[in-house]
Amino acid sequence: MKVLVLNCGSSSIKFQLWDMEKLHCKACGIAEKVGLKGSFIKLDKESGDRVRFEGEIIDHTIGIEYILGILTSKKHGSLQSLDEIQAVGHRVAHGGENFKGSAFIDDYALAEIESCIELAPLHNPANLKGILAMKQLIPGIRQVAVFDTAFHQTMPEHAFMYAIPYSLYNKYKIRRYGFHGTSHQYIAKRACELFQVPFEKQKIITCHLGNGASMCAIDRGKSVDTSMGFTPVEGLIMGTRTGDLDIGVVNFIMDKEELGLASLNTVFNKQSGMLGVTGISSDMREIEHAAWEEQNERAQLGLDMYYYRVKKYIGAYAAALGGLDLLIFAGGIGENGTETRAHICEKMDFLGIKLDQEINQKIRGKEMIISAPESNVKVMVVPTNEELVIAQDTMRIVSAMNE
Repeated sequence: MKVLVLNCGSSSIKFQLWDMEKLHCKACGIAEKVGLKGSFIKLDKESGDRVRFEGEIIDHTIGIEYILGILTSKKHGSLQSLDEIQAVGHRVAHGGENFKGSAFIDDYALAEIESCIELAPLHNPANLKGILAMKQLIPGIRQVAVFDTAFHQTMPEHAFMYAIPYSLYNKYKIRRYGFHGTSHQYIAKRACELFQVPFEKQKIITCHLGNGASMCAIDRGKSVDTSMGFTPVEGLIMGTRTGDLDIGVVNFIMDKEELGLASLNTVFNKQSGMLGVTGISSDMREIEHAAWEEQNERAQLGLDMYYYRVKKYIGAYAAALGGLDLLIFAGGIGENGTETRAHICEKMDFLGIKLDQEINQKIRGKEMIISAPESNVKVMVVPTNEELVIAQDTMRIVSAMNE
């Protein structure tokens, strides 16, 4: 079975074409600046060659049409015809409380995804555009939605509820949902495979550290807590997002700066986090250079805040789990940030966490155990692969329909 995986953002379309029999990605790429000037498509071919196509991409339907044309082209394609695509898997940000797993996209699922737009106004509309574009371009193609929130639907009520009037939860479903669920599930399962231990018997903390960052406490195969909340703003300090913040600060800034809700949303989502603290960048590499090479105090402050927040969540989740077997790092920073991992795990011996500093410094973007032999907790780096999970779930659901 060949599965096309789509991840549609507001102005981008990430795509991967998977041959599920060989468990091999035949082509991948991204369309950027969709609906904007200077739009283009980048394609990474099976041969390793990279090609760039420039041209106007008016909307998501046109962008996906171009992508399908490239995938079937004689010069750059991986397919003889579109008939070879047997299913399409979509990353969908929010599935609310109704989706506890991936789902075949029928009229009911479409309506539910649309109903979650108010919960994810920046993401679900773009996800829907990708689904509707495929319905138009390849009528009858089977499509599956893989939700960022689904893995976290196993959280107990005491973990996902906020201490607000319960009537507001009943009325608006205001609660912790969590995101990056596909990534947390993949890296936890993959780590257990590599370490050859049963996923259903481990106490695991996963750290998805990138420009967007979140952590998850996994107890015997189930998410029991996660750092992102009602929206992806809560939790860890991120590239441009605040993370945890006293709600009183919101009222104070609105009053003092005379800002409306839209402007305030921009401040907390686009101008805060590491960018806001350092005034330099949201890119950890640039911040590290400024802190270590230029002795920039605000850059160092940002790093110290970042390490501290992750360390604090590890302690909290170890307590929630009642112990810890595996600590896993993933995401651009988690996979490549050797110093970040070292600082986070520093002075964590009391939890049984001890890094092998020499191995840790060598590992960038590779699957590897980086804890010392005497460490009671296995610390691992596991590069995430959300697209593979989407492709596998899509194949599983569509294959079951054929039985």
